[in-house]
Amino acid sequence: MPTVHTVIDSPYGTLTLVAEDGALCGLYMTEQRHRPQPELFGDRTAPSGFAEVIRQLEAYFAGELKRFDLQLRLKGTPFQQKVWAGLQEIPYGTTLSYGQLADHIGAPGASRAVGLANGKNPIGIIVPCHRVIGADGSLTGYGGGLDRKRRLLAFERELSGPPTLF
Repeated sequence: MPTVHTVIDSPYGTLTLVAEDGALCGLYMTEQRHRPQPELFGDRTAPSGFAEVIRQLEAYFAGELKRFDLQLRLKGTPFQQKVWAGLQEIPYGTTLSYGQLADHIGAPGASRAVGLANGKNPIGIIVPCHRVIGADGSLTGYGGGLDRKRRLLAFERELSGPPTLF
């Protein structure tokens, strides 16, 4: 199957969903840093081609889904793949610092490299890069913008209750 995309609305703005061979390979927000050129998204298709992705996103935004179960195709270097896999292990409503994530994936001292890989995450929200914060608790960079990051974290904290330890 070729690469295709669709555009949907969400509580966090317009989202572009991209799939290749039936697997989700991109979820991009408007004005997102590291957003590929639109011609790389393939032909635009009806949202019905992304029914399961949309169903799970709607359940997440409604506070009914805390962990996505989708076929993903994350393209990146082996280190980026390791970081993105680590992101998917951060529980809903929990945050980690870049250093903590580096330790978790077995790369202590690589917090800057983790930050760079985190920023290039091609599947925002579903691969929850918004859950990574500065060592001092500050909201550092987010490809979708700090306002979206702040809103996503507040949304998850409100529904998850007291933070859990990772």
